[in-house]
Amino acid sequence: MLIVKDLKVSYGALRAVNGVTIVVHEGEIVGLIGPNGAGKSSLLAGIVGLVQPTGGEVIFAGRGVTGLRPHMLAEQGLVLVPEGRRIFPRMSVYENLLMGAYLVPHTEVVQQRLAFCYGLFPILKSRGTQMAGTLSGGEQQMLAIAMGLMANPRLMMLDEPSLGLSPIVIHEIRDVLLDLRAMGVTILLAEQNARLATDLADRIYVMQSGSVIIHGTPASLMGRHDIVERYMGVR
Repeated sequence: MLIVKDLKVSYGALRAVNGVTIVVHEGEIVGLIGPNGAGKSSLLAGIVGLVQPTGGEVIFAGRGVTGLRPHMLAEQGLVLVPEGRRIFPRMSVYENLLMGAYLVPHTEVVQQRLAFCYGLFPILKSRGTQMAGTLSGGEQQMLAIAMGLMANPRLMMLDEPSLGLSPIVIHEIRDVLLDLRAMGVTILLAEQNARLATDLADRIYVMQSGSVIIHGTPASLMGRHDIVERYMGVR
């Protein structure tokens, strides 16, 4: 579904992504792990057009989409839930969800998406009139994911969804991501929480200093003691 070939992303003279190649097949959860500063967020930004790549190619659903703006990719079903819970804090939960569906042209589809998101995150329905900025951190992350789902993605990219959350909330988000895969949503998950990523993912790419240094199934990577000790938080 998604093929990224030799992608390069730079900020001025700083090369943040140095020729990364990854593949995400339909129906998979693919993990992207590595330490802070490894280039995970920059890679996602380059894929979705938040930053214009300086080299390489992005192919989504068989079409070249390199450098297209995020709203154009969202219309095709490629959606990014960025790091940092970028919600609209002075708007209600319901209004935030509607903002997530701003590219959905039909009212009945928007209502279907609302029902879908409320089914995954019942707390959001009960908080519908509450200002989003007053939600807890975990509830804000649920809202951010739901906003992405309102766009009806074929492939959802999530950037550090567990950052700063309690273990209980992380477990809830894990279960939701598994439910989404069962429903046919393909997921690319960038995480410093390697335990979460390896628990969820069919395959893992490990990044360091803007490059992929190894990839494989979680089971195969767990057999590499050097990778486990350095990047996967297990000793």
